[in-house]
Amino acid sequence: MRRMSLFCAALLASVPGMARAAEPPCLTLAEFTSLASYALPSIISGTNQRCSVSLGAGAWLPRNGERLAARYATQKASSWPGAKAAFLKLSASTNGEANKLFRDMPDASLQQVLDAMMEGMVSQSIPLERCETIDGVVRLLSPLPPENTAELIALAVGLGSKSKEPKVGKVSICKS
Repeated sequence: MRRMSLFCAALLASVPGMARAAEPPCLTLAEFTSLASYALPSIISGTNQRCSVSLGAGAWLPRNGERLAARYATQKASSWPGAKAAFLKLSASTNGEANKLFRDMPDASLQQVLDAMMEGMVSQSIPLERCETIDGVVRLLSPLPPENTAELIALAVGLGSKSKEPKVGKVSICKS
């Protein structure tokens, strides 16, 4: 689960221009949960796309990944307001011009950009040698309702924020 939460946090923070930011703002657990809940279907689809080349036909993701992504997508509409706010909070600290463009976009357009970006980044960045572990983690999380999975990932990230370095990837979790 720790690998999955690290992976999700790194992906959620990797919007264009983020690499230039010295220190992005922190997200609360609620903000991170909303963003994770919204992004999980795209992350699962991108992971499935990337890992299907290295996992055997009997692996969990190739057989069930798209169905899981579709089930998790049922929560996207309800998590969108919080996810949008979290995404705009992150993008504001890195690139003012991009943030203004994102703020001015209609929600449907911004959702398409975010979905494509998440799926594309995941499908290109997962090391193939981690696919077997990720397959197992996703299989174990799959029975959970989407909102529980997102919250569990946020809690795991939040536990990391209790350490001296409250950062997972480029996302900082606000200390409570």
